[in-house]
Amino acid sequence: MKKTEEDNGRYEIRLSGSGGQGLVLAGVILAEAMGVYEGKNVTQTQSYGPEARGGASRSDIVISDGEIYYPKTTELDLLLCLTQESCDGYFGDLKEEGLLIVDSDRVRQLPTQKAHALPFINTAREKVGTPVVANVVSLAAVAAISGICSRESIENAVLDRAPLGTEEKNKMACDLGFKLGLESRRIWSEKKIAFDN
Repeated sequence: MKKTEEDNGRYEIRLSGSGGQGLVLAGVILAEAMGVYEGKNVTQTQSYGPEARGGASRSDIVISDGEIYYPKTTELDLLLCLTQESCDGYFGDLKEEGLLIVDSDRVRQLPTQKAHALPFINTAREKVGTPVVANVVSLAAVAAISGICSRESIENAVLDRAPLGTEEKNKMACDLGFKLGLESRRIWSEKKIAFDN
């Protein structure tokens, strides 16, 4: 059964950090972008309980071209961490060749040198004027680095969920996240070429 899902392009993502960082909402937005705008099969699950009051928080998304036989993550293809605690706790769930993306100001002790470390929260605060949209900045960067979803699909899904009057800030956050992600992807492509040679 696992082989069948791999053949169908199963891809597992975890967005993690602390309660209040909007990662559950980011997971819902990503699931809607993939399902509504990209035409994929998607499941989204999340953690509950004390997480909502500032503890660890996570949102898991499974994406597939075909049927999803098991709706929860088993081996992550991509892990986003906005806190050191989430990186320490969840890195072991990431595949060896999986993508690790972290907030460079919040995750200082990296478990691997193969990580995309970007200033999501500070970018949101300094360039958009509020850290509240750091989840959108990081989500757009995830899409840009992984290539799993188009910019248009993410932006549409973000705007579908944006509270009235926040559309421009959310669009700006999306744009900043894609720029950060594409630049990081370019740098890592160059590093890989250097390593291979």
